[in-house]
Amino acid sequence: MGFPQNRMRRLRRTESLRALVRETALDPGDLIYPLFLRPGSGVRNAISSMPGVFNLSVDEALREAEEAAQLGIGGLLLFGLPDAKDEQATGAWHENGIVQQGLRALKQTAAAKKLVLIADVCLCEYTSHGHCGVVVKTGDGFAVDNDPSLELLARTATSLARAGADIVAPSDMMDGRVAAIREDLDKNGLTETPILSYASKFASAFYGPFREAADSAPQFGDRRSYQMDGANLREALREIDLDLEEGADMILMKPAMPYLDVILAARERVDVPIGAYQVSGEYSMLQAAFEKGWLDRDRAILESLVGIRRAGADFIATYFAKDAARLLSR
Repeated sequence: MGFPQNRMRRLRRTESLRALVRETALDPGDLIYPLFLRPGSGVRNAISSMPGVFNLSVDEALREAEEAAQLGIGGLLLFGLPDAKDEQATGAWHENGIVQQGLRALKQTAAAKKLVLIADVCLCEYTSHGHCGVVVKTGDGFAVDNDPSLELLARTATSLARAGADIVAPSDMMDGRVAAIREDLDKNGLTETPILSYASKFASAFYGPFREAADSAPQFGDRRSYQMDGANLREALREIDLDLEEGADMILMKPAMPYLDVILAARERVDVPIGAYQVSGEYSMLQAAFEKGWLDRDRAILESLVGIRRAGADFIATYFAKDAARLLSR
């Protein structure tokens, strides 16, 4: 029947009715909080393009982890800023790398029993040139050499898993990196370590603030030869299929907001856990609107995250994790 017998507004009349029939739920345990680790002690350096986000020494990161655990947040996603960079990204895979130090320290805390520790696996923060793989010169400039990069990525993942990462998350977009990481983890007795693959990571303008946070801007060229073209949905689904064939246990979509259709298509295609990353540009764009008074802060934070969940993401990496957890606990 149509109107007037059928009135859709009947179930919207009160908050309790709206809550009863709500289709998409968002819980603090669905959220992953990214942290940027750097050497030192007592370091909490503000990131100018990301209000409320900091580069942290390990001791400060432990405080953040404790707060995240108390808020019921599901986990942490760890990035590193090394003391020194080189062409072989030594800081990424060295036993005493900054993220490795952070993982070992976190594993000694009570918070680690409540949080999943996810270690990003990439080389861009650690290479002197800022690219996600080994760079070679070519006749017309340079290229990121895929196959030699796989060895460094696999070494990085194994080092991070040994240091205590519950999950390793390759974000480099080199072909074959999931298989290389799975083989190296298994060879080193780390068969229980899951791989969360950034299966479809797009070359996006929305990464800009992250490059300040992680000091990872390319020194020349760009990353469009290995990160995906934002126009390609079918190619993204091929990337997902290939990564799962190579042994990925979970997949991650990045960015989230401009690619909600990719999250939905992935959800309809595969039955593995799917995450999405509400990236730095999405966060900073909203923060700028809040500062201007153009958007209701609390409502916009939750609405942006519910939209990502509604599209099909099981969990969301977001710099709003603590803010959202507090709002959800009200």
